[in-house]
Amino acid sequence: MKDSKSLGFQTRALHYGYDSLGEEFGAVSPPIYMTSTYAFDNTADAAAVFSGESSRYVYGRQHNPTQELLEKRLANLEGAEAGLVAGSGMGAICSTLLTLLSADDELIVHHTMYSTATSFVHEGLPRFGITIKKLDLTNPENLRSAISDRTKVIYFETPINPTGQLLNIRALADVAHACGTAKVLVDSTFASPALQNPLAHGADLVIHSMTKYINGHGDLLAGAVVGDAETIGKIRTVGLKYMTGSTLAPMLCFMVMRGLKTLSVRMRQHGETALKVAQMLEQHPAVKVVRYPFLESSPDYELAKKQMHHGSGMLSFDLKSGLEGAIKMIDGLQLISRAISLGDTESLITHPGSLIKARQKVEPAARLSDGVTMDLIRLSVGLEDAEDLISDLRQSLDRLV
Repeated sequence: MKDSKSLGFQTRALHYGYDSLGEEFGAVSPPIYMTSTYAFDNTADAAAVFSGESSRYVYGRQHNPTQELLEKRLANLEGAEAGLVAGSGMGAICSTLLTLLSADDELIVHHTMYSTATSFVHEGLPRFGITIKKLDLTNPENLRSAISDRTKVIYFETPINPTGQLLNIRALADVAHACGTAKVLVDSTFASPALQNPLAHGADLVIHSMTKYINGHGDLLAGAVVGDAETIGKIRTVGLKYMTGSTLAPMLCFMVMRGLKTLSVRMRQHGETALKVAQMLEQHPAVKVVRYPFLESSPDYELAKKQMHHGSGMLSFDLKSGLEGAIKMIDGLQLISRAISLGDTESLITHPGSLIKARQKVEPAARLSDGVTMDLIRLSVGLEDAEDLISDLRQSLDRLV
């Protein structure tokens, strides 16, 4: 294979890290290694692994050849030294934060983030003596005034779940690195490596829920973190090995690599259709506001052009009729599925406020993130024909006018 630096994203997504001509049977598709443990020629070979002198495979919870190929490919696509895959996006988040944070450390987060990550950060981590500082990171100066010598990680999403709004990775990373040694951790799930590479803008680590766009077909759970080799190695031997045990099975690694083969093609279509949908919503008399960074009217438009290659399929909007109208509109859809998750081939719509309110019956601590109102509707635009999606949205919205 040629030097990967001379190859484009799509080519690397198909070929990086694997040469079919070097395989015993010439298999074009990488084989799946369905094994949990590995034999050694002698006890000295086994001892070398446990002493750190050998990098041979030993047990599937830490490493497997199929996992390793996916990790190398992801790291390459993000411009990272190394990667680690996990059993879900939350598995990657928990493995990373539980490795990098200890009692008396501080974690700084943006005030709006994925609801389950919010629960872990605000309800879980403080049980271990970790201080959480929740800030509005749309203004990087807020970060400058909040960082202390106890701050070990600054964690945020961009685009943000569920709003789809952006944070300035470069500005926040510059402030963080100028003020201390805290690592900047960016969840780039809404963008995928095809649209945004946070490391190129100064971030130290990147998180993905590969359940979403990277796999893209709504048929598995997977997560990943990429960054420098030393930190990823630490997360593997601490966070993954004995803190969470959130291992991604070899068969699922194979399926994610199958998703990677079409990632850039899918993301282009998601983005083209989402822009058309956002433009229609912006013009509809029932809609109060649309949040999609590649709308020219968006306050994030200039940042979007610098930080992302183009838009993804994620947007949010509010209706003039508020909560009552949102429920009526969502229930009136005929093509778009009412479902959580995102990044699938099928379009999915959800009302975060209603779901959080329902969760409070069994999880009293569940709450909406700051910046997320009961009016907000999140839409994951899939790969259906744009005209069909627009028609479905319009017929339901028209009933509100």
